[in-house]
Amino acid sequence: MSTVSPAFTPALSAPLPVYFLSHGGGPWPWMLEQAGGRYDALHASLQGIPAELGVKPRAVLVVTAHWEAPVLRISSGAKPGMIYDYGGFPDYTYRIRYDAPGAPEVAARVQALLDGAGIVSHLDAERGYDHGTFSALAPIYPAADVPIVQLSLQQGLDPAEHLAIGRALAPLRREGVLIIGSGLSYHNLRQFGAAGADASHRFDAWLRATMAAAPAERSARLLGWEQAPAARQAHPREEHLLPLMVAVGAAEPDTAVVQYHEDAFMGALAVSSFRIG
Repeated sequence: MSTVSPAFTPALSAPLPVYFLSHGGGPWPWMLEQAGGRYDALHASLQGIPAELGVKPRAVLVVTAHWEAPVLRISSGAKPGMIYDYGGFPDYTYRIRYDAPGAPEVAARVQALLDGAGIVSHLDAERGYDHGTFSALAPIYPAADVPIVQLSLQQGLDPAEHLAIGRALAPLRREGVLIIGSGLSYHNLRQFGAAGADASHRFDAWLRATMAAAPAERSARLLGWEQAPAARQAHPREEHLLPLMVAVGAAEPDTAVVQYHEDAFMGALAVSSFRIG
């Protein structure tokens, strides 16, 4: 059974909120001029998060849709590198840097909490920042001065398992660690425009109603997400939705609000981000 070390004695009178962020496509924060305003609303919503928090977190734990493992993995390096996990973007975007430090002690705390809940995990000192992390965090903390730990998804993508992972991590909220699930509320790259408009709007309406429900109903609806309108059209594969399950688990008793919403993202799509707590 894990215990709270002196460094992680709860330091906050109220827990930090938890976020699920629709993180956009590729290295978009470095392409705002070329984007012609398509990312302005998302950018503004991310820039507003520090003011919403009111405090600077000790670290950020990012549950990233761009990392899956047979056994959960936790990035534990002190100076993570970069993973340019996208294609077809300008050459300079494969040289961008987001040099936020890692947080090995926070990674160890994450592992201890998971272990205490009977969830096996491994530390990974080599893992760099993928774009689900650096594209979401760069607008929030542009100085790259808040340490980051990344958590993978569990292969199999079982919603109940990811809710349980979030529940295990809930104590971090009082220890100054900001938990972010980084994915997309709509992720069908074959229909990422007008062809996906109907499916994205139907699924996003269901998702916003689900997140507004009472906590017990919200969790139950998320467990049955495949029954939602246009569910498999919005998420042919659910890796970009599963970070939401972890976020909800980490703040399960709390109410949720829409933190960001657009009805015409990329010209046609409905996408949303949420703050819980």
